[in-house]
Amino acid sequence: MEESTLVPPYWQAHQRTDSSGSVDNSPAHPPPITLEDHTEHSCEQSSALWAKSVTIQDYAIIRGSRTGVGAYVVWNCSIETLDGGPMMIRKRYSEFDELRRKLLETFPTSEAALPPLPPKSVISRFQPKFLQARREGLSYFLNCVLLNPEFAGSPVLKEFVFS
Repeated sequence: MEESTLVPPYWQAHQRTDSSGSVDNSPAHPPPITLEDHTEHSCEQSSALWAKSVTIQDYAIIRGSRTGVGAYVVWNCSIETLDGGPMMIRKRYSEFDELRRKLLETFPTSEAALPPLPPKSVISRFQPKFLQARREGLSYFLNCVLLNPEFAGSPVLKEFVFS
């Protein structure tokens, strides 16, 4: 599945229907998704938003001992802020996992807005194909979290980004 076809869960849950009734809202034709730009005008819902986009540009494999014990992957994430300045953060998969767990504890009714993290693999964890799929999954997860007004202003997310 291409990354561009994925729709963050927050956007899916906040679809608007056409009030004139010209759009077919039958189950075969879901209502169109309408995105609103709240960057120009301040509104209560978007006041917590501070990120415009997130990409995970690449990764680095950190080698452990000579035998490879203790090796891990660090993901290089670029966050474009609404002010226009890019931020670079480096995170391990375990930190994404901890962020998801803490967000579920903090927002227990918002589980549907949090996509699952990409799966783990002991066997292929350093294989390029596996790492590419994981990069796409982590990027999707971060976009869903950072671009969701409910999560964007939370201390849990700020701790993840700024620590």
